[in-house]
Amino acid sequence: MSAKTNEEKLRTMESFKRLINLSLSAICLALEIGIFAYNWLVHFQYSVVEPLRYFYFRGHVMEVAIYGVILWMLSTMYGGMRLGYLKNVELIFSQVFATLIANIIIYAELSIMALQLFVPKIFLLMMLEQTIVIIIYINIANRVYRSLFPPRKLLLIHGDRPIQDICSKFESRKDKYKIVASVHINKGVRRICQDISKAYENGEYNAVVIGDISVEERNLILKYCYAHSIRVYVMPKIPDVIMMGAEELHVFDTPLLLTREYNLTMEQRFIKRSMDIICALILLIIASPFMLLTALAIKLYDGGPILYKQIRCTKDQREFYIMKFRSMRTDAENDGVARLAQKNDDRITPVGKFIRKCRLDELPQLINILKGDMSFIGPRPERPEIIAQYVEVMPEFTYRMKVKAGLAGFAQVYGKYNTSPYDKLKLDLTYIENYSLWLDLKLMLLTLKILFWPDSTEGVESEQVTAFRAEYSPSQENNIVDSEDEGTESN
Repeated sequence: MSAKTNEEKLRTMESFKRLINLSLSAICLALEIGIFAYNWLVHFQYSVVEPLRYFYFRGHVMEVAIYGVILWMLSTMYGGMRLGYLKNVELIFSQVFATLIANIIIYAELSIMALQLFVPKIFLLMMLEQTIVIIIYINIANRVYRSLFPPRKLLLIHGDRPIQDICSKFESRKDKYKIVASVHINKGVRRICQDISKAYENGEYNAVVIGDISVEERNLILKYCYAHSIRVYVMPKIPDVIMMGAEELHVFDTPLLLTREYNLTMEQRFIKRSMDIICALILLIIASPFMLLTALAIKLYDGGPILYKQIRCTKDQREFYIMKFRSMRTDAENDGVARLAQKNDDRITPVGKFIRKCRLDELPQLINILKGDMSFIGPRPERPEIIAQYVEVMPEFTYRMKVKAGLAGFAQVYGKYNTSPYDKLKLDLTYIENYSLWLDLKLMLLTLKILFWPDSTEGVESEQVTAFRAEYSPSQENNIVDSEDEGTESN
């Protein structure tokens, strides 16, 4: 089979796959919009005062269209349109969450039009109807999608590091990927490329995963696969992530990529700081009753300190005291050994479990934001001693302190509590190299979603002492603690 035939076949399949994805997602949106349209015509429009008489047909269409656009934008942002890519339960959660936000926005709009607050009963009933439709439809649509597009068969090319971690990541998405074979790079690039071509033509697998091999060997395999129209998944290295944010220049007769020393412009710094101050003040006012109740609950439970303070580092490794509501027992680390919070950790108090689940323990950091120690969006701040230990294994770890530390960031939105430090570093660098005001706003909105998603709050497994995995440095693993560990309080 020629490279051209392969490319045409792949292009046709991907176009068909995209068409099915969009069609199935559009049906889900259409069903939800239809439920809103029904409620608008039967209930909502009669609560809108004077403007109602001017609505007629065009007005009804416009109101339904406004709702549709809002729902589509939020569904796209939160992943509700990623049928076939997200796990079934995550896809349902994403779409339900997007629908909830859309309904809150439209509720506010209609309340303004009616010059009074709408009775929420009908909105809650509409939300319930939409949720039921989403759950039923997405389960059916996912079944259809998976029957049409079975898991992609993969060949893993790896080096000397253990492959269990990579395999487990793909294993978690059996509906989408299946590693059918693996080969060590010491077999030789030329021999591997020959085997890839032969097995690809025979249909043994239809994509390649490149793991921890040298850049030189990786580039040779990558160019070979590109020339023969073979799909490749690459585990990026730190320089790859840095290059993602490179600026393309055309000053000569050859492409030129520019990577800048990271520095926000004066306008960006002003807007980012202004946004931090305004949002922090608003949230402090809104959250103050919850903060007061949380403080009372912590104090009444065991009489210990309300706040947990710890030295962390922000931009340029400047130290500051981060503040949280205390969620662990006062004697959590009397043995002097700092360790990650684990699943079902008995050191966490009943009050602590609740405030961790609801993320109420993070609210005092709004004060850190007002003081200028942190921003809303940025890499999570680390402890100085942990930074020193991480740097011994990953010298590039200091790169993440090119920006101010944040309450939430790329690693929190797209990673998990127990994501390895190396992967978190790559996620944080992705943010640093692609910074924009829009990206900050997007991550703020996406942070709302992860507040309610269990994966973002769960601890590590009981046998895992730190966030480092064995493949990085077994000899130093027991000395390294993750930034989210709650150690002995220094009040």
